[in-house]
Amino acid sequence: MEKWYFVDSGHRTPAINMALDEALMKWHRQGDIPPVLRFYGWEPAGLSVGYFQKVKGKIDLDGVERHGYELVRRQTGGRAVLHDKELTYSVIVSEEHEAMPASVKEAYLVISKGLLEGFRELGIQAEFAVPEGSLDVTGSAVCFEEPSWYELIVEGKKAAGSAQTRKKGIILQHGSIPIDVDDVKLFDMFIYKNERIKERARKAFGNKAVAINQIKDEPVTFDDTKKAFKKGFEDGLDIHLEPFELSDEQWQEVEKIANEKYSTDEWNYSR
Repeated sequence: MEKWYFVDSGHRTPAINMALDEALMKWHRQGDIPPVLRFYGWEPAGLSVGYFQKVKGKIDLDGVERHGYELVRRQTGGRAVLHDKELTYSVIVSEEHEAMPASVKEAYLVISKGLLEGFRELGIQAEFAVPEGSLDVTGSAVCFEEPSWYELIVEGKKAAGSAQTRKKGIILQHGSIPIDVDDVKLFDMFIYKNERIKERARKAFGNKAVAINQIKDEPVTFDDTKKAFKKGFEDGLDIHLEPFELSDEQWQEVEKIANEKYSTDEWNYSR
């Protein structure tokens, strides 16, 4: 059974969370560490926007500030995600890894087997989404409205969202596993023509997405979710996870990336 590192980095700022993903990619590319599964939370809660996503005219920056959230731009594409009461995961692995298909879509399938098994550990019967046609006909800025290929759905609703990028031979796939969701706060993050349209979108959202504690009879905690998905990834990817703690020097490198990139207006508001 192949050994991967398991990084449980706790709740970090949005900038640190994105910087740590980038640093782990670099260290794996250099051969300093094996493939990595990382679990984390967000403190304060963050709104991550996709690499290509426009902020102006799409994101309600007053709403982000009013709720005490922080905006950060991801390395990965896709639409905006509010990271609050959730478990977030990252997988960092070489494109040359024997288990990783060349196509992005098929790599999603391999990695998402860990998510599927994680839901099963919680007693939730999830399945892979196989969407039909174009997914972005609405032009919505909100992620979790539609599942992409091999994302996880429960009773027809999206239960986990993921995004993937490949840089200099390394795959980064990270994603959101909502434990609870406040759709009122969520929709305060986005700009709509008027309140009526905003309310209609919010109500429709409830038919498209679901959080773990909307499914379970007994509520689960962040730690419960983390434990279930750790085993899920081990079973789904047939790997052994070895805990890894960053050195002080490595944390300094992460903080440098966060300060020089993910904390800057130049990066976050460049589109």
